[in-house]
Amino acid sequence: MTVQNLSIVPPLDPNFVSPYLWEEAYLDKARAHPESYTALVDILRPDGSGKRIELLSLPETDEHAVDNFFRVERLIKFLLWQVGGSLVCIDGPQAWVRALGEKYQEGGERSFDNETIGRQVYGEALRFEKAALGGTEAPSLSSQDIGGHTRGNRIGFDLGGSDRKCAAVVDGEVVFSEEIPWSPYFESDSTYHIEGIRDSIERAAKHLPKIDAIGGSAAGIYINNEPRIASLFRGLSPEALENEVRPFFRNFSSEWDGVPFQIANDGDITALAGAMMLGEGEYLGISMGTSLACGYVDHDRRITSMLNELAFVPVDFQKDGPVDEWSGDAGCGVQYFSQQAVARLATKAGLSFDADMSMPVILEEVQKLAEEGNERASQIFHTIGVYLGHTLALFSQHYAIKHVLLLGRVMSGAGGEWIINQAKEVLEKEFPEIAKKIKLSVPDDRLRRHGQAIAAASLPPID
Repeated sequence: MTVQNLSIVPPLDPNFVSPYLWEEAYLDKARAHPESYTALVDILRPDGSGKRIELLSLPETDEHAVDNFFRVERLIKFLLWQVGGSLVCIDGPQAWVRALGEKYQEGGERSFDNETIGRQVYGEALRFEKAALGGTEAPSLSSQDIGGHTRGNRIGFDLGGSDRKCAAVVDGEVVFSEEIPWSPYFESDSTYHIEGIRDSIERAAKHLPKIDAIGGSAAGIYINNEPRIASLFRGLSPEALENEVRPFFRNFSSEWDGVPFQIANDGDITALAGAMMLGEGEYLGISMGTSLACGYVDHDRRITSMLNELAFVPVDFQKDGPVDEWSGDAGCGVQYFSQQAVARLATKAGLSFDADMSMPVILEEVQKLAEEGNERASQIFHTIGVYLGHTLALFSQHYAIKHVLLLGRVMSGAGGEWIINQAKEVLEKEFPEIAKKIKLSVPDDRLRRHGQAIAAASLPPID
């Protein structure tokens, strides 16, 4: 597929292929072809909820078959990590069903996605089936009645990789907050995690006359208050996660006199915090740190049931894009918006660092060089900014977005300003209609200090 030249080329990645522009080029051809047709795809969860997409497609001929399959495979990969699901029903070519099944089977190119999204999140392998979907009711996704509830005496906690934060909140105002260092990632004894969480809540509880609700925030995928995928517990055996940690969260409220309890992905909590501060919805939060973390709240300022694990979605369609070492896939978000992205681009910029230097330290060194006027270092942030402009256009195809909150260590200092300014320039030149709709911002002082705690505490509704 031939894609138009970019108005602004990423300085350190001239071969970058914008998925949004790729799709536009494909659709131009499909609209002009007399034999184009509409294929339907349903992404379904075990409970029947999900999402339907309609694809105007070129005919399945030798000339178009490669582009047709590349397009549907990349889109399904995106939706599996954005929406979630374990069954993909396709009202389209049988060849798509067969090829997708081969890619996602155990040992296939996408076996990571099968194991993670299928088995770990939904408890079953991913399946691909041909189905007649025309005329049937499309599946839907619900928004959850969690978040934005400020009334009462509440506790909010946020579980990070280097510290755990907890706050006591009364009618939306923080009366106590505390950060306690901890190192949960490689602890193999679940008692460390469980007792640490209990300790933080007990400390906050001392500052409230009573507890009406408890809300929590942590990286990972939580379904029905249970961690399905969570880096916080990466040091535990699968048996410990299943038999000790999940029951702890499942029975959490019973330890606190049965008060309402809710825990959610930290990306969603970040987006919720921004929406609560601003008083508006359709809010996308993007955090560029160790990895790429994202969250979203809808028009009504409610957290949806989507997964929003956008670290693994395709944001670059070039054939030889950087490969994510975890999933084994090329062009995924984590390699473009994280400390990993900075380290990767530093090599392209001709900057060299000691082999044993960690990525957080490399980021600090690159930021220092950029502040000093080093052109090669500044090109790294301008490149990320170009990526971001095109990726926000892509995200706008899948989310209704009015506001984008950008945070994380990569966004610190002048580098973060350059990223935002470059992204805005890309949007204005390449996607002017989208640029009019989306406002980019960084957290203010109040959001940095208390926003996450207030948002986490606001998760559970109370009678």
